[in-house]
Amino acid sequence: MSVGRRVSWHAGVTLVVVVCAGYLARSHWPVIETGAGRLRAADRGWLLVATVATLATWVCSALAQQGAVARPLPARRLVAVQFAASAANHVLPAGLGAGAVNLRFLTRCGLPVTRSATALAVKATAGTVIRGCLIAALAPACPGALRFPHFSVAAWAVAVAVVATAVVLVSGPLRRALRAVLTDIRAVHDVPARAAALWCGSLAFAALHAAVVIAVTQAIDLPLPPAQVALAYLAASSAAVLLPTPGGLGSLDAALALALTLAGAPGSAAASAVLGYRLLTVWLPLLPGLVALGVLVRRRVL
Repeated sequence: MSVGRRVSWHAGVTLVVVVCAGYLARSHWPVIETGAGRLRAADRGWLLVATVATLATWVCSALAQQGAVARPLPARRLVAVQFAASAANHVLPAGLGAGAVNLRFLTRCGLPVTRSATALAVKATAGTVIRGCLIAALAPACPGALRFPHFSVAAWAVAVAVVATAVVLVSGPLRRALRAVLTDIRAVHDVPARAAALWCGSLAFAALHAAVVIAVTQAIDLPLPPAQVALAYLAASSAAVLLPTPGGLGSLDAALALALTLAGAPGSAAASAVLGYRLLTVWLPLLPGLVALGVLVRRRVL
């Protein structure tokens, strides 16, 4: 492939991402505008805490990704890739944007595609385990905080049937993928430094996102204890994974608002907290993240 064609391809990818992000921002503009208006009256100190926690999430994501990979990765580029991946993640559904960016980066660093994909799966598995452990640890401390809406027996039967059918259809590939992931997880724990990076990075990533929500709720004086807010966020983010929307937009918003409301927050305050969290973690970093993505593409990091 000629240099001109490579440059044209990279510019095309960047343009597509920018256009998609512009469309998302335009379609969600009322959300952005309302969230900004409510945050103007919020406590600036708590908003600063939320902003610092948001910035730290990308460092922790990079740490967890390094822990899932055997060879050392360039640290600064790895953090920049996590920042760019967070922007790409708001264009494609179910984490595909972040996964594609990280997969491209790992292959650029010399890892085979299969090994890169397995490293991403190891990181995702660690994140899932961490969220489950945090929920299990917080739930006894917040009795009654997790109250699930009532579903009919027929709805549960349909859900179980769909899950069972999906498991049967993908049982072969799923078993092979699980074997590969388990093999890499065992390899990670053969090197204590890698295991520490993977699990500590995953723990800090989940805890910092919960801290962002807590800081926002404190900034708008939402009447809920921090532990209940953290539990509501962890439960909502875990549920939102099942709904393939770009960056969890819509699914995480609804799940988090519902979880905060079920935990005892007034509906309007819960909506304000979700809007503030999304403004800090999605909309404000979106344009800088796209710029970083374009720079990384042009510099052949991706």
